[in-house]
Amino acid sequence: MRVELAPQPQNPIPDLSVQYSPEIVRASGAFAMAPYQYSKLPLRLFEACRIATAVINGCTVCMNWRAQRDLRILGYDGGVIDQGNAPDEAMYQAVLGGDLGSLTEKERLAVRYSQKMGTDPRGLAEDDAFWAQVKSVMTDAEIVDLTHCTAAWMAMGRVAHVLGVDGVCSIGGPLAEAA
Repeated sequence: MRVELAPQPQNPIPDLSVQYSPEIVRASGAFAMAPYQYSKLPLRLFEACRIATAVINGCTVCMNWRAQRDLRILGYDGGVIDQGNAPDEAMYQAVLGGDLGSLTEKERLAVRYSQKMGTDPRGLAEDDAFWAQVKSVMTDAEIVDLTHCTAAWMAMGRVAHVLGVDGVCSIGGPLAEAA
């Protein structure tokens, strides 16, 4: 970690609020969990966009995270994990590798939307042709939902990676197992 933190063997993801800015860290934690609790997006689309955002952020824990498995580890049930079939590991690996070929048109456009939001928000806002494509497959409610989910993933994934929390998280996965 890039900041000092007392050991927390009981926490799979270290809790910075124990020592630092408890009010703001807890509020950011609530922001991070809100997409999992309240998003109405289908789980597979949600996870494809989240993984694509994790790649942009460079967050190892985010790339290893699997909502269906890991939310339960943290004591959460319901929410987005009950909205459609869980993606298989092949989908995660394909998106991690930049291959969107196995995704539906709607999933591909949603992933591209999240990627553009993470790398070129000004370009995204000005790309009328892309907006027309997105709006042809997504409702305004889905677009607003995805935008807020992506904002949470971008913010918290970057916090985790920049401070090194992703390097000491005990939530494992395919990337951790391959290392």
